[in-house]
Amino acid sequence: MDRRSFLTRASVGGAAAAASGLLAAPAIAQEAPQVNWRLASSFPKSLDTIYGGAEEMAQRLSEATDGRFNIQVFAAGEIVPGLDAINATTDGTVECCHSVGYYNWGKDPAFACGADLPFTFSARSKTAYNYQGGGIEAYNNFLQKYDLVSFPGGNTGAQMGGWYRREINSLADMQGLKLRIAGLAGRVVEKLGVVPQQIAGGDIYPSLERGTIDAAEWVGPYDDEKLGFHKVAPYYYYPGFWEGGPTVSFFINKAQWEALPENYKSLFRTCAQAVDQNMLAKYDKLNPIALKSLVAQGAQLRSFSEEILTAAFQAANEIYAEISAQNEDFKTQYEAQLAFRDDWYLYQQTTEYTFDTFMMLQQRAGGLAVPG
Repeated sequence: MDRRSFLTRASVGGAAAAASGLLAAPAIAQEAPQVNWRLASSFPKSLDTIYGGAEEMAQRLSEATDGRFNIQVFAAGEIVPGLDAINATTDGTVECCHSVGYYNWGKDPAFACGADLPFTFSARSKTAYNYQGGGIEAYNNFLQKYDLVSFPGGNTGAQMGGWYRREINSLADMQGLKLRIAGLAGRVVEKLGVVPQQIAGGDIYPSLERGTIDAAEWVGPYDDEKLGFHKVAPYYYYPGFWEGGPTVSFFINKAQWEALPENYKSLFRTCAQAVDQNMLAKYDKLNPIALKSLVAQGAQLRSFSEEILTAAFQAANEIYAEISAQNEDFKTQYEAQLAFRDDWYLYQQTTEYTFDTFMMLQQRAGGLAVPG
């Protein structure tokens, strides 16, 4: 090869490589713009699992975009009170939030359908409904009127029924009971004679201690143990029939969502689904450990009687009928859930229920204990 030919080829190759590098930068920048959002959480930092879902979301998005899609997370009260996070997203105070739809049920009962309705779904059936049964699409159809887009971003699993200063054995024991409980669930238990109380998380313990309230529901063993309720209200009831599988959601301002490039939208949905599943996995790991710890400290486990559960189920159905007659958005979502729920619990009576029941019997008999 002569010297001139080599130099010519080298020059062409070098120029091509340089041009390639120069062209790559604008293409990448065009596909991955810098996006900086603020997220208002409805939860305090002390609830590391449920609050942590927003932080996990921010981390996943940043890692997936080499730091070009950033979300700064603010705990409840840092920008707006926790219960105002959804409204702050609608009005553009923040670009997005991490909250639970039923916090806004007073504004519109249909908000609760994307979170949880008493006696509808477990966490697993809610996941199936959301991702395969049209639940996400149905919720977003409703949310358009509030300039919002939403995707599931966590689940606690079936919650506990709360802490009580005295035993609750029958419907008669519910009469006049002052129970800290919020939203639609408050309307259900009110039909049973309970006096629902809306109290912020930080005020629950002193209210129980002073006897201002008789009982309080919160989440489940892991979160409840941190707040120390077992020290002032020893009876720990289950199940929290008002929250069989509550969905925590990411709500995004619609204009901000529509301004995102399609690949960022896809990443957001993917990361949200990962957070959704991971939060439940964390609670499933941590709640059994915390429950054993609470019992060791004196918590007395009790189940609600069938009489109470049946009365609450009937009360919930009455309320749904009342709301459906007045709110078409609620009715549309609720009726879609009913059809899915019926098939789900039909199937659950076969393999899942039988397998779980058998394994529970083995656990009670000591057959699942670690050898040695």
